[in-house]
Amino acid sequence: MWGHLRDRDHGRAALAGEASAAAAEALLRSEGAPEHPGRTRSAAFFDVDNTLMRGASIYHFARGLAARDLFTTRDLLRFGWGQMIFRISGTEQPDHINAAREAALAFVAGHKVDDLVTLCEEIYDDSMASRIWEGARVLVQRHLNAGQRVWLVTATPVELADIIKRRLGLSGALGTVAESVDGVYTGRLVGDLLHGPAKAQAVRALAKLEDLDLSACTAYSDSYNDLPLLSAVGHPNAVNPDDDLQGYAAAHGWPVHDFRRHRRALTVGLPAAVAGAVAGGVAVGVLRRRRRF
Repeated sequence: MWGHLRDRDHGRAALAGEASAAAAEALLRSEGAPEHPGRTRSAAFFDVDNTLMRGASIYHFARGLAARDLFTTRDLLRFGWGQMIFRISGTEQPDHINAAREAALAFVAGHKVDDLVTLCEEIYDDSMASRIWEGARVLVQRHLNAGQRVWLVTATPVELADIIKRRLGLSGALGTVAESVDGVYTGRLVGDLLHGPAKAQAVRALAKLEDLDLSACTAYSDSYNDLPLLSAVGHPNAVNPDDDLQGYAAAHGWPVHDFRRHRRALTVGLPAAVAGAVAGGVAVGVLRRRRRF
């Protein structure tokens, strides 16, 4: 499906962005969405992790897989550590991102796309729906009420991003695309994770497909790593920003939305919470191993 993109002289970020936009359009067509919705040329783009949702969606997904005995305790521990660092520091570390990518690819290789979609639906309903920031819901609804399209832009796998989109009644979702052949994952990505510059590439590619005027569009993110995305639109916003983005937004007069309450209490209490979740995963893993013998 993506061979024609591989032949182009694009970097991995550009390839990831184009693949994400093409996959999003294909999903919309499969759902019967009109090609020309007849709405304004403006749209709002929301990052997911810590912007729309508390914490990292890929970690919640990993926990859901572990609960279904489809992910190892070791993988859960790795995700737990990355999630703890992410929540405390507010930054995404490259080694955590790479670990998430490798673990996700190892899981999906050889599995059917339809099976993963079913798992995504179950996991979102069980453990992710309650993590949506109420303040973010208000922002989303404001754009929908204005007749604007609202899109997710996230490093989360596009299948999971599309579930979040459908559950929240949004227009579309741009996410990381894992390569598949005949409906089965190969274990390779198309380009790279939709992260950093790749998000901006995806939004630009989508703007061409959807006839959007990016100067009239709005974007929301919590991370300084998303400056390429925020800078690609006319109305950038910081949501629950990390320290670097907080400073940049203040210096450039960008709106800042902070939905976190008692941030210090959250920071202090988080390690115990993560440790509890990981310990629970370990306990489940031990019990399952015992049942096998």
